[in-house]
Amino acid sequence: MVRGYWIVRVDVSDPEAYGRYAKANGAAFAKFGGRFLVRGGGFESVAGTARARNVVLEFPSYEAALACWNSDLYQEARALQGGTEAEIIVIEGYDGPQPGATEVPPTANTPASE
Repeated sequence: MVRGYWIVRVDVSDPEAYGRYAKANGAAFAKFGGRFLVRGGGFESVAGTARARNVVLEFPSYEAALACWNSDLYQEARALQGGTEAEIIVIEGYDGPQPGATEVPPTANTPASE
C-alpha cells in the first residue's frame, strides 16, 4: 500500500496559538498512524518562495492521511492554531522504480525533472 503524506509550509505570527495547536494535534496524528519525517529544522530554499517552517508527516496510506485531515479530532486542534499562513497538501506517496544504474538517462526530447 502506498503511504500518504502531509506537506506543510507555514509562517507563524502567533507562537502561543501555534503552541496550543502543536500540543493538541498529536492525538489525531497518533490515531491515524501519522509520524513526523520533518518538523521544522534548518533548510535552504533553492527555488521558489519559502516559508519559515516546514513539516512533512507520513501516514500508513493516502486514505489515512486524508481521514486525519478530515477528522473532527484534527479539525478541533486546527481551530486552536490561529496566527498562521500556510500551504498544506495531502499527497499520495510513490512506490515505483527509483533512479539507479539501470535507468535510461533523459534524452534531449525528454524533459528533466527538477
